[in-house]
Amino acid sequence: MGMLDNYINERSNREPEFAKAIQEESANLEAAVAVRELRDSLKMSQRSFAKLVGKPQSTIARIENGSMNVSIGLLGQIAQLSNKELDITFR
Repeated sequence: MGMLDNYINERSNREPEFAKAIQEESANLEAAVAVRELRDSLKMSQRSFAKLVGKPQSTIARIENGSMNVSIGLLGQIAQLSNKELDITFR
């Protein structure tokens, strides 16, 4: 475990609010990577992918850069319209 991981773990143990923020950001980044990998697997630009899923290109960009709190509903729509299944797991 690196220094950053140690810092996050120690601070999360002391500060529940920090732990919650880290968890939310982690979920945003996981969604960002998943959407980007899906789009790349379809060999589509952000613009063409956005058109496929009926969203503005700026929404796809915000999802992919992790700056948007993407909902399960939106991820479900993206999965359905790209003929994929959405799989959510608890770890």
